[in-house]
Amino acid sequence: MSNKQIEPKDIELYQKHYSDDDFWSKVGRVLKKAGGKVIYCAILLYCVLKSPSVPEKYKLMIIGALGYFILPVDLIPDFIPVTGYADDLSALIACYKMVKANVTPEIEAEAKRIYKDLFECDDVPLLD
Repeated sequence: MSNKQIEPKDIELYQKHYSDDDFWSKVGRVLKKAGGKVIYCAILLYCVLKSPSVPEKYKLMIIGALGYFILPVDLIPDFIPVTGYADDLSALIACYKMVKANVTPEIEAEAKRIYKDLFECDDVPLLD
């Protein structure tokens, strides 16, 4: 197992692994295993990606981070209990920090709505 963390500059390397269908398929498969913070951050980034007002350079970063999330074999394989999604969360949070200024109240509300529907709950994890 590697101690290397994905660097923000490397996120774009994973763009080829992204598609909307693969994203939602992965969310459905790992909904309970990955944990609320991972799923919420991924959904929030997805909502930022779909916003027409977000500049292309940020969308490319998001596609890379979501591609990394989708990738079944990454730095820490997802099947490893507890730590399997730590690298995914690290990549998603790094991307979130870079695009955070583009998260409008409308985007945040949509991400929260989707998350609450998926988890059938009223609470959403904090990312900061």
